Order: sequence, then structure tokens, then C-alpha cells
Amino acid sequence: MAAQTSMLHIRVDDDIKEQATVALTAMGLSVSDAVRLFLRRVVIDQAFPLELKVPNAQTQAAMEESRAMMASRRQADASQARFATADELFADLEKNSRQ
Repeated sequence: MAAQTSMLHIRVDDDIKEQATVALTAMGLSVSDAVRLFLRRVVIDQAFPLELKVPNAQTQAAMEESRAMMASRRQADASQARFATADELFADLEKNSRQ
């Protein structure tokens, strides 16, 4: 006998959904699989399965800096934000950390 199921509708930012889909696919999961796993953990543990914390002032400042950096990267040519190799990424990080 098949279990009864319900449809769950959620709204998620398109970019987050796309990135999550890519990451989950690499793990062999669909977004639906991940949501089912998440909800199962809530039921089993009777708790939210991730640690939730209010970020301190230093973390909040770092998050804002990161958002500003990401926004400026988006405004720049998208090809400049991509690297062909890890070595290119590290070289760019070192160059920009000296500025």
C-alpha cells in the first residue's frame, strides 16, 4: 500500500534554486529529495536540523562586505569573476588581498 503524499509549494529565489539544484545533483539528490530529508530530520529529531545563530557584529560586517563584493563582481564583466584553474583563483586572491 502506497503512502499518501501531499504537494508542498515553496517560493525560492531563482538563483538559490539553481545553485542548490547543481549541488544536490552532484550528491545524487533532487531538490524534492533534499526537502523530504530535511523534513524527516525535523520529525526524527523534533528540532531544526541546522544550528541557528544570530551573527555577532563582526560576522554581520563580514557578511555585508561579502555582499558588496559580490554585487560589484556582478556589475563587472561576468567572465572576470570565473577562473579556469584553482591556481588562477589563488593568484587573484593574493593580488587583491595586497590592495
